[in-house]
Amino acid sequence: MMVAPIIAGLVKAGASLLAGVVASKGKEVVEQKLGINLDDMLGTEAGRIKLRQLEIEHEEFLVNAAQATEAREFEYFKAETAAISDRWKYDMQSDSWLSKNIRPAVLLYILTAYTFLSILSGFKFDVNQAYIELLGQWGMIIMTAYFGGRTVEKAVTVWKGKKQ
Repeated sequence: MMVAPIIAGLVKAGASLLAGVVASKGKEVVEQKLGINLDDMLGTEAGRIKLRQLEIEHEEFLVNAAQATEAREFEYFKAETAAISDRWKYDMQSDSWLSKNIRPAVLLYILTAYTFLSILSGFKFDVNQAYIELLGQWGMIIMTAYFGGRTVEKAVTVWKGKKQ
């Protein structure tokens, strides 16, 4: 059986902590740790009640598993952010004008194209809606990376400072 219906069944049965661990660790890990078969347990009302009891009995394991998953995801996020920051730092140290200015140039181009198409649309020139949506999405992505990247860097730095 696929995992998504099991997770939905666990949430519906009131075992959301158990559902989170199944999503992060996998069905087999939970079944092995608790000594149960989730498919069978979700099939009956008595099984669903037993699942809620097992969730309470094994709360420490379930909470620790959820926290470990969150910590691992945060470490991946920090590593990805650091890699992006390093790449941008090396771009700024480059002698190439293009590598130093590619992000602001692309942002300026997208905003100019979006503005130009908006003006054309205002003069009743038929601009395909797909182009406007595409430029809008690109603009959001580029602005998030351009303006939000530094904010995330600072937030991680502040968080590291508080942790130590």
